[in-house]
Amino acid sequence: MARGFTAVLTGTFLVCAAYSAGPALADPVALPTTATDAIARMIELSRQAEQLNQAALNAQTDLDAKLTVQQAADDQLAAATAVADAARAEVRKFQPMIDRTAIATYTGARTDRMFAVLSSNSPQQLLDKMSTLDVIAQQTADQVREFKKAVDVATGAETVARTAADAAHTATQAAEAVRTDVGNKLRELSTATTEVVEAWGALSASDKSTLAGSPFPPGFDRDSLLQGLVPGSGTSALAAALTRIGDPYVWGATGPDQFDCSGLVQWAFKQVGKDVPRTSSQQANFGTPVAKDELQPGDVVLFYSDISHVGIYAGNGMMVHASTFGVPVAVAPIDTTPYHSARRY
Repeated sequence: MARGFTAVLTGTFLVCAAYSAGPALADPVALPTTATDAIARMIELSRQAEQLNQAALNAQTDLDAKLTVQQAADDQLAAATAVADAARAEVRKFQPMIDRTAIATYTGARTDRMFAVLSSNSPQQLLDKMSTLDVIAQQTADQVREFKKAVDVATGAETVARTAADAAHTATQAAEAVRTDVGNKLRELSTATTEVVEAWGALSASDKSTLAGSPFPPGFDRDSLLQGLVPGSGTSALAAALTRIGDPYVWGATGPDQFDCSGLVQWAFKQVGKDVPRTSSQQANFGTPVAKDELQPGDVVLFYSDISHVGIYAGNGMMVHASTFGVPVAVAPIDTTPYHSARRY
């Protein structure tokens, strides 16, 4: 789907509104005269790069999961193969006896009681022969039973090994397909980020300052907000995120002094002992949903229809987030970005 972007500077926050030939994420907003075309281009490229960054991270997470499945399948195959090899070795142990019995039968060897009667010269010899035949018959029967048991075990083990081999092959194919997807997305991201950096380099010092904006909106009181925080809660994660104000946005970064949007959220909650998923789309399925009109400081807010941006709610309609390249971690209004949903961790 062809997609373009437009942007507006509102206070200290950059608004990236996406539109497309299909349903729009938000209505296009005309560039104000205070923003240069260079900044608009910078914002457009940054938004595209942010989407690609999250897509590449999601693909890598998918690959990691499939590689785990592949490793488990390979381990199962190795174990099943070892069992099958041992079972086949057990069959081979009985094979000489089975072969001798088969050859003896084929060549007309006489081992029954009638043969003992006919070939004995005395009653004692008959008893001795019959006793010997009984022992041989019992041993042969026992060995045949063990042989059959070994064959059954080997057959079952080989079936398990074939199933494990099929599973390992399927897991490998799935991992290879995702690995290819990861490679493609990383190449796309590399191209996009190169364009962003080039566009940023072309900005004047004044434009770069305008793009970066202010770390706090007018009237925002961080000290008052941080009073009465509950240790280990979302507000503590918010407090951690607020310590990173001014740190640079870097694609794929998770701290401690540079971040992308989901990396900042993950890092902040890690500081209060919560293991949060890596990407914004994964973070949208973590914790419990929260209605927009019930947001509390420390809740995680998510943006755009593809959930490609995320921040931490700071109260009074504000959030702390890692916005985009060229814009340090800052506090900004949530209503200037297409809202998607919120979660409470």
